[in-house]
Order: sequence, then structure tokens, then C-alpha cells
Amino acid sequence: MNSKEQPKGRLATLRGLLPFLTPYKKQFVLAGIALVVAATATLAIPYAFKQMIDAGFGAAGVGAAGAKGAAHIDLYFIALFGVACVLAVATAARFYMVSWLGERVTADLRGAVYSHVITQSPQFFETTQTGEVLSRLTTDTTLIQTLVGTSVSMALRNALLFAGGLVMLFVTSVKLSSVIIVLLAAVVLPIVVFGRRVRKLSRASQDRVADASALAGEILNAMPTVQAFTHEGDEARRFGSSVERAFETAILRIRARAALTVIAILLVFGAIVFVLWLGAHAVVRGSMTGGELGQFILYAAIVAGAIGALSEVIGDAQRAAGAAERLLELLAVRSPIQSPAQPEPLPARAANGAALTLRDVGFRYPSRPQTAALSRLSLDIRPGETVAVVGPSGAGKSTLFQLLLRFYDPQQGRIMLDGVDIRRLDLHALRGAIGVVPQDTVVFSANALENIRYGRAGASDEEVIAAAKMAAAHEFIEKLPRGYQSFLGERGVRLSGGQRQRIAIARALLKNPPLLLLDEATSALDAESERLVQGALQAAMAGRTTLVIAHRLATVQRADRILVMEHGQVIESGTHAELTAQGGLYASLAALQFSPDAA
Repeated sequence: MNSKEQPKGRLATLRGLLPFLTPYKKQFVLAGIALVVAATATLAIPYAFKQMIDAGFGAAGVGAAGAKGAAHIDLYFIALFGVACVLAVATAARFYMVSWLGERVTADLRGAVYSHVITQSPQFFETTQTGEVLSRLTTDTTLIQTLVGTSVSMALRNALLFAGGLVMLFVTSVKLSSVIIVLLAAVVLPIVVFGRRVRKLSRASQDRVADASALAGEILNAMPTVQAFTHEGDEARRFGSSVERAFETAILRIRARAALTVIAILLVFGAIVFVLWLGAHAVVRGSMTGGELGQFILYAAIVAGAIGALSEVIGDAQRAAGAAERLLELLAVRSPIQSPAQPEPLPARAANGAALTLRDVGFRYPSRPQTAALSRLSLDIRPGETVAVVGPSGAGKSTLFQLLLRFYDPQQGRIMLDGVDIRRLDLHALRGAIGVVPQDTVVFSANALENIRYGRAGASDEEVIAAAKMAAAHEFIEKLPRGYQSFLGERGVRLSGGQRQRIAIARALLKNPPLLLLDEATSALDAESERLVQGALQAAMAGRTTLVIAHRLATVQRADRILVMEHGQVIESGTHAELTAQGGLYASLAALQFSPDAA
């Protein structure tokens, strides 16, 4: 974080949490009432002790048979127990309310951050590791929970005890209280100095933990590759080094907090011991009663304990400020891809699919602004047309699909779906009109039925099974231990690559969109599965516009038109026969794949 941003780490950063606190004003009021009652009961205890000592054990309490003294003692002990009962009930109520608030606010914050992050465009994830986001959702929100559910309550309670105890100290003895106030003022400076250091180290510690989480997430998602290249030891050492850096930073933070605590306690109790020494001499001289000294000692202990607790709370608040800063940074990120304020509706769906038009589209990835991924690309695709897009790697084929889904916006030109600029469409309406079968198939940690139903949430079981049959997935799903109820494992690890791809195809077919994008949809299939899926796809293409990316040219020969891309431009267009006769790039690719010597 640069120097201009550092002021955000101050406790003022916590004001950014107010939108998450204000919906629960009623609970805060109830917690406040319980807090005030508990603090009042605590402050009443020393006064009750003073009365008991002076009235119960003093001259007023000594009678011929001690009856009057016994009556006083009974009365004050009953009153003291009554205060304890009030304190117990109020403390329990305060604990319940503030704990509820801590859990509720943390749940809301986690939900808000997660909901915000999943709306970000791919540009956000080019520079942000998912492990870091997960660290902020877990570790940082736990610190906020500690702050709201414990630290705020402790701070208010001890602030009340400090203020009330201070008033009662002056009521008891102005002279001794004046001395102790001067001495306690010396505690403020080290708390402020060390508090700033704790804040900086807290943020650094949280950053190192996030780094370790991001590294672990990346490696755990790539375990087959790590093990295939026998890098387990190297990765364990990398993670160990990252954890050690987090540990070393945490130790610096702990040392700073320990120094803050020891200085505060030594100064506070040193001042109290000195003042009590003065009070003892006052009792000996007869200028103060024993009960008053006892009361003064208890109030001094309450004030000292409140200061010590506040120093601890300040440390927690500093850590929470660092956590809040990181969470608010996430919430402040705004995706460059947004639905328009007044979106236009899509025209009614035509019987044969959607029309697609690109006009002089130019695009550069934000992470690679010097390289044009697409350059002045213009296309006209008729409703119901099947268009194949081929070309070498890096030609811009997958980029074209990302622009159609509006994961990015082109820097130049326009893309229109059924005559409407896709920037004028609601994002959900646009993406709802497009079905995608990606090259890297995503299978969720759920059963087969729910994985296919991801294509259309309200689909019935019968519709899901029909889509699976069209995608040639029904047969292998039926052979799973529990059929469609079988859990497919994290990222579909219980399925082969071809089976995962057929799940993805079934998901897209269930969605039944007017525009279908197939990105290497049959690349992971064996010959028999490819034959089955090709037949299913041919049936699925009926009544919709389809764009197909394929490296295996055998899968695109039946396309109405084939576009050959290179360096972000369409350099050839035509049918398989026409392009083969032209002798250009497509003919070269076809010769490599179809020639008897291709192997």
C-alpha cells in the first residue's frame, strides 16, 4: 500500500462499517441499556463496602449486645447481594446482545463482500488471487466479529467504569484523586505511540496471512500438475517460507502489543500504589475513615482495570481497522462492466435463433494494453446460422466469445444482438440469451442432477434428464453409484474429461438459448463419445444461432460458414470446400490434419 493510502488504516477506517451496523439500532440500544445497568451496579459495589465498613464495623455498629451492628451488617450484605444479582443479569444480557450483533454483522459483511466480488469482471481476477479474497472473507471478518461482538462492548463498559470510577474517586478524596489523575495522564503517551505501531504491524500481519492463503489455494487447485512434476517438496518449502514470513510479522505485532500492555500496567498500578500509600497515612492521621480508604482503593482498582482493558481493546481495534480497510477495499472495487441504468429489452426470440453483428471491434486486454487481441473485426451472422471459428492459438477466438458474453467491453466498435447494442442490455438478459460450453469445463461439488440444472434453475428432473440424453451423458450418469443423485466430487474429479464435457453440454442445452457458443466442445471426447455428442449438437443447433471454436477441423466441416482468424482479424471466410480450394491458411491447416501423413 502506498503512502497516500496509509491514513486509511487509522481507527477512522472503522466508520466504513456503519452501514452494516445501522440496521440493528434496536439491538444496540438494548445492549447499551444492559451495559449501563451493569456498569452502574459495578460502581455501586465499592460504595456498599464503604457503608458496610463504616456503619457495620464502626462506632455506630457497636452496641451493648451488638444487635444494632448485626442489623447493619445483615442489611448491607443483603444490599450487596442484590447489587450482585443485578450485575449478573445485566452482564448476561449485555453478553448475549453484543455476541448476537457480532455474529449478525459478520454474516452480513461476509455476504456483502462475497456478493460484490462475484459480480466483478474477469479483469478483477487478472490481478487478484482468489486465496487472498478467501482470506479476507474468513480471517478479516473474524477480526471484525471480535471487534463488534466483544471489543466495542468492552470499550464502552470500561469507558463507563473509568468515567464513573473517576467521579467517585473525586467524591471520596479530591486530594488523592488529583494526584492519581496527574500520574495516570502519563499512560496516554505510550498507548498512542505503540498503538500506531500495532496498527501498521496488524495490517502487515494480515497481508502475510493472505499471501500464504493465496499460495495454498493456487497449489491445491493444481495438485496433479505439482505431483506429476514431483514438486511437492518445493511447494511445501515455498508455503513454509510464506508461513514463516507471516509468523515473523505476527511476532513483531505481538511484541508491540506486549510492550504496550506492560508499560500501561506498570504506569497505572505504580501510580495507584503511590496514591494508596498517601491514603494509608491519611487514615493514620484521622483525616480519612477506613471505609473511605477501602472505597477509594476499590474505585482506584476499577479505574486502573478499565485503563488496562481499554489498552487491550485499542490493540484489537487497531487490528480490526486493518481488517476493515482490506474488506472495504474489496467493497470499493467497481466492475467496469455494468448494466445500463435504463436497459433496452431484447426483441422477442425468433424461431431460428438470434442475429449477431460486430462492427469494427477492437480490443486489448487491460493486463496487456500494448497487444491487440482483436483488430477492426466485423461480422454479420444470420439467425439460425452455424459459424465455425478456426485459427492458430492466440488468433482471438476465445477473446471473441468473452466479448460476446460481455466479460469485457471492446475499446472500439460495437457488438449487436438482434440489432441491440449489448452495452444497452441488462447483463442478466444478455447472458441469459447465450449458452456456453467452455473449453475448461466447470463441474461443481454437487450431484449430477444439480450440475446440469445449473443451466436453468427451475428445470424439472425430466427436463434435466432429457438434456443429458441429448448430450450423450445419460448412459454414464445412470451407471454412477446413485445415478443422477451421485456426488461428482470437487471440480468433478470423479469424472473423466469427456464426461465432464458432456455434463457442460447438457447444462447449455437445458438453458435452451437463442445463441450457443461452443468452445472446443468435443476436444476431450474419445471417438465414440464425439460421434454421439456431434449428433446431439447437430440436433441442438436447430432453431438457434451457433458459434463453434474448434482446432479439430473434422468437427466444423458441416458449418454453414467457417471464419479463419489470425492476429485478431478474420482473414478467410467460406465453406470447408471453398476454403480448401483457396489454398490459404485454412487449406494449410486442413492439409496437416487430413493428410495421410499427418500422424
